[in-house]
Amino acid sequence: MLPFHLAANYLLYRLRAFKLHGVHSPFVFDLYQNVILHEGDYYSYALIEELRGALLLEERAIPVTDFGAGPKAGLKKNRRISYIARTSAKPAKYAQLLFRLVAHFQPTTIFDLGTSLGITTSYLAMGNKEANVYTFEGCPSIAAEARANFEKLGMQHVQQVVGNLDDTLPQQLQQVKRLDFVFFDGNHRYEPTLRYFEACLSKHHEHSVFVVDDLYWSAEMKRAWQEIKQHPQVCQTVDLFYVGLVFFRKTQPKEHFTLLY
Repeated sequence: MLPFHLAANYLLYRLRAFKLHGVHSPFVFDLYQNVILHEGDYYSYALIEELRGALLLEERAIPVTDFGAGPKAGLKKNRRISYIARTSAKPAKYAQLLFRLVAHFQPTTIFDLGTSLGITTSYLAMGNKEANVYTFEGCPSIAAEARANFEKLGMQHVQQVVGNLDDTLPQQLQQVKRLDFVFFDGNHRYEPTLRYFEACLSKHHEHSVFVVDDLYWSAEMKRAWQEIKQHPQVCQTVDLFYVGLVFFRKTQPKEHFTLLY
C-alpha cells in the first residue's frame, strides 16, 4: 500500500494524466506510443530479472553507509542484500522503461546517479552496449556487490565511480565532453537534486535526455520537480508519476505533459 502522501499525489496525477488522444506533440506522441507504452519483450529483461530474483533471496548482510535523504543519512548499518534489492532497485516496469529509452535514443555517454546493486544500471547499460556508462555509488560495500553483478552479466562498458556524489560528480563531469543521458537517483532532497541537475546541465545538448526518479517521494522532491520544469533551459517534460523525462529540444514548443503509465 502506498504511503498517504504518495497515494494523494497519485490520485491527483491520475486526474491530470492524458492518454494518447491528449498528446498533440508529434515527438512526444511517437515517444509515448512506441517507447513508453511498448509491451514487447527483450532478451535482456530475462537476464536482469533472473539476477534480481537471486538478489531478493540473498540473506548475506553487508555494511551500508547512507549518503541519501532521511535521518539516518551518514550512518553505517548492516543490511541484507535481499533488503537492499527490495527497497532500492527500480521495479521492473520502470527499469525496463529506462532500457527502452536508451535503446531508442542511443546515447553514447550515460550517467547513472545511484548504482545500488546495479539492477537499474544494468538496464541502462544493456539498452546500448556501445555506450560509456558511468554509475555513481557512495557506499563502497554496495559498489563491490554491484561490480560482481556487472561481471555476471558480462557488462564491460560500465565504469563505476565510488564516493560521495558531491565530490565525484563534479570530478567526473570534467572528464566527459557531453552528456547524452542522465538518470537522477542519487539523492531525494530538494537542494542536492537541483544542484546535481544544474551540474549536469553544463554538459547537456539539445538531444540530451534527463530522467528524474521519485518525483513525488517527498515534498522536497515534488518541489524540485516543479523547479526543473520551469528551468529556462528545459523545453519539454513528461510526468509519468514515478519518473519524469526532461528534454531540451529547442525546435519543439515548450510543453509539459502528464501521461498515464
